[in-house]
Amino acid sequence: MAVRPTRRTRAVRATRAVAAIGLLGGVTALPQPASAAAASAAGRPKTAFTIADPRITESSGLAASARHPGVVYTHNDSGGVPRVYALGPDGRVRAVLTLAGAGARDWEAMALGKDDQGRPAIYVADIGDNLGGAWPYVTIYRIPEPAQLRTQIIQATRFRIKYADGPRNAETMMINPRTNRVYIASKLFSGKLYEGPERLRTGGFNVMRKVGGAPAMATDGAFSPDGRTCVIRTYFGARMYTVDSGGRPGKSLGSVSIPFQGQGESITYTPDGRSFLAGSEGKNQPVFQVPVPDKANPSASPSGKAGDKGGSGDANADEGHKSPRDVRVGLMLALAIAGAVCYGLLRKHREGR
Repeated sequence: MAVRPTRRTRAVRATRAVAAIGLLGGVTALPQPASAAAASAAGRPKTAFTIADPRITESSGLAASARHPGVVYTHNDSGGVPRVYALGPDGRVRAVLTLAGAGARDWEAMALGKDDQGRPAIYVADIGDNLGGAWPYVTIYRIPEPAQLRTQIIQATRFRIKYADGPRNAETMMINPRTNRVYIASKLFSGKLYEGPERLRTGGFNVMRKVGGAPAMATDGAFSPDGRTCVIRTYFGARMYTVDSGGRPGKSLGSVSIPFQGQGESITYTPDGRSFLAGSEGKNQPVFQVPVPDKANPSASPSGKAGDKGGSGDANADEGHKSPRDVRVGLMLALAIAGAVCYGLLRKHREGR
């Protein structure tokens, strides 16, 4: 017997259908350099690896391990079993970590941090809200990063999250490696940056408070391993920031160009802090390695001058690539997401009658 979809299920399906409009153009990544070695020597992006495992079709977060050299963690966007995949340097799955006691409603980001005892830990953010306020709270899960990389089930610790100024959609979570404090950037056109409490607690709610702005359409972000800079990416590029003495993202260091991706929703620093790894949802997606601008790499002292180019081309690269095709696709994505939000608001209005 067929099961009739719930009202929420129908809304989510409609949202996904609208969002799919932005992908009708058959978007692919920009052509890559013929030689990865030549690209690296020239300071240009290269393909670090390709995620070809059929279990990973919606890679929506990346986090490079410092404990296991060459390993990068990722996860799918939503639905299914709550799992983190450990990828080797060749992009193949080395281990699958299943989070016991966790849900996988709308996973959007991940980051490495520490637990209450200062041990390495993996944080996963179930913070997506495509209907713009349909969920009264969102959730961050934490598991210890295993000392031995093998497929296993790990009990997750749950932290419930609320925003001081009300629910919102977000796809960006970052953890400052110096303070272990969590930051979330909201999405859409008026992005804001939120700071969590000094320590997350398992009882009650952890309230995120607005401390600054964020790029429009922010889809992911990360702190550098030394905590001196951070980066927030969008569908079109990324922007770097200094980090002030209190651990908060500060002034802009300028933008960083990233090869265009069909649905670019993940970014992290490499463990040495000299490159970014940027990925996209979809099957058989490349993960690009993008050099950190010279002025912002670990051997440099960030000037913190707002509006600097950061040694990486267009100062506004995060606002959209200049080729007509990329701008067209970007606008389609933006309109699709805006349509989804409007649908959610209309739905809430009708239900409130």
